Order: sequence, then C-alpha cells, then structure tokens
Amino acid sequence: MLTAHIGKAMQVADYKILEDGTYCGTIPKCPGVIAFDSTLEGCRRQLQEVWEGWILLGLQDGDSLPVIGGI
Repeated sequence: MLTAHIGKAMQVADYKILEDGTYCGTIPKCPGVIAFDSTLEGCRRQLQEVWEGWILLGLQDGDSLPVIGGI
C-alpha cells in the first residue's frame, strides 16, 4: 500500500523549470515536499526521497497521509 501511495504521489508531482535553468518539484497536497536539481531526473529522485522521508516522519508522529489518486 505504501509503495502504491508513493507511486501515485510521484505521478501527480509538479515540475517547473526555474529562471536559472534548474528544476523544482513539488507534490500537491503535501506542504514542504519540495526538491531542486539541475536535471529533471535528479529532481524526481530527490523529490521521491523527500516524499518518503515526509511519509515516515508523519507516520512516526501519528499523522494521516493525504489521499492522492484515491489512495
């Protein structure tokens, strides 16, 4: 279930190219989940790492995960 949730979040992730040419990635509904990198693929990898850490911290604190893509 957790793997599916991570996958859905990555599917709805939003990526933008910043003025300096770097990439910024965020996951809607997940404040603070943000990553930056000089390449899109690097940004995706970092965003997934940040998202996984966000999930683990939330579960440790007893928080519920946001519903993303019906999961």
